Amino acid sequence: MRMLNLLKISFKAIVLNKVRALLTMLGVIIGVASVIAMLAIGEGSKQSIKAQISSMGSNMITIRPYAERQGGVRLSRNEMQSLTLDDFELIQSEASLLTNVSPQVDGNGQVIYGSDNWPSSIYGVNPEYLSIRVWEIQSGSMFTDVEVKSASKVAVIGQTVVENIFTNGEDPVGRMIRFNNIPFKVIGVLEEKGENTFGQDQDDVVLAPYTTVQKRILAIDYLQSITASAISEEQSEEAVEEVTELMNKSHEIQKGATADFEIRSMEELISTFSSTGEMLTILLVAIASISLLIGGIGIMNIMYVSVKERTREIGLRLAVGAKSSDILMQFLIEAILISITGGLIGVFLGLSTTYFIEKMLSWPTSVTGYSIVISFAVCAITGIFFGWYPARKAATLDPIEAMRYE
Repeated sequence: MRMLNLLKISFKAIVLNKVRALLTMLGVIIGVASVIAMLAIGEGSKQSIKAQISSMGSNMITIRPYAERQGGVRLSRNEMQSLTLDDFELIQSEASLLTNVSPQVDGNGQVIYGSDNWPSSIYGVNPEYLSIRVWEIQSGSMFTDVEVKSASKVAVIGQTVVENIFTNGEDPVGRMIRFNNIPFKVIGVLEEKGENTFGQDQDDVVLAPYTTVQKRILAIDYLQSITASAISEEQSEEAVEEVTELMNKSHEIQKGATADFEIRSMEELISTFSSTGEMLTILLVAIASISLLIGGIGIMNIMYVSVKERTREIGLRLAVGAKSSDILMQFLIEAILISITGGLIGVFLGLSTTYFIEKMLSWPTSVTGYSIVISFAVCAITGIFFGWYPARKAATLDPIEAMRYE
């Protein structure tokens, strides 16, 4: 009953000074709204980046030649000849933590159809490449292992290539195109993927059997890279270790020596982007939290003013038998009410701001439950911390001196 009376008194005191209380809440409102919005932007960005990387193949592993230096100049990876078909066959047959493995060679050139042409890249791969890169065929089909072995001149093309060389709306499947004057029959069209995390157009691509690209386009007998997919994203690190061990044994790399290859997984990329995103989120939240600090100082200031204004009231209550703890709780509850009310308005404003940012600015956002819980917890702590000292000062007033106060 005592606590209920204290709540009523505190609430009445706030209502009697509505404008002052609202202005006091303003710092808390802006702080809570900023924290929620900043956390939502940070979390949304992390999820967006992870989704984009996953679209490239979240459990993808790439084995590439190590770029050596000669005379202080780093050589191009594509010119290194340290990867061979024997490496691909070894990994394909011995690696137990991989589901798909594909050789890869690539080159740049002009894709030509009729009078239209388009600068693009051709990737020599095998049929498993689609599963590794999480790609689907929109129309037609992927080339087969038989076509790879016979070095058939067949190709699967991306949407960007289709849009730029089939300008009259023709169905690409079954048509003959040329890549650097080498004829290819289009047997399939890839589903649209859009840009990846690095801003590269994933649809500006031509896929062909790696044997064909090796012999007809590049005139090489080595591989520029080997692409594989781990059983799961969680086992990517173990898969990298397994492939490293196989490659070290095959290439006779001694312990402590520099290998002539390097292995990278998408897990490393996801981890790097996630840690960067977390650092950015922490920075944004730290900046937004300054508003909460200002709001807390505002609460302390207004509670001091309230104590001064109601000194005689405090003295009268103490004189008729109120305990110091009652006075302490009254002003502390008042500070907490101001803080919590500001927090509620701040949460509503934060959610509204997040919705506006996502819908109007098209930024990825994701509101998490913990951001709201943290904001409320901080509000309560702010009210207690900044309201305690003024409340304690009110509770320790001498009743006689308080009643004499003008």
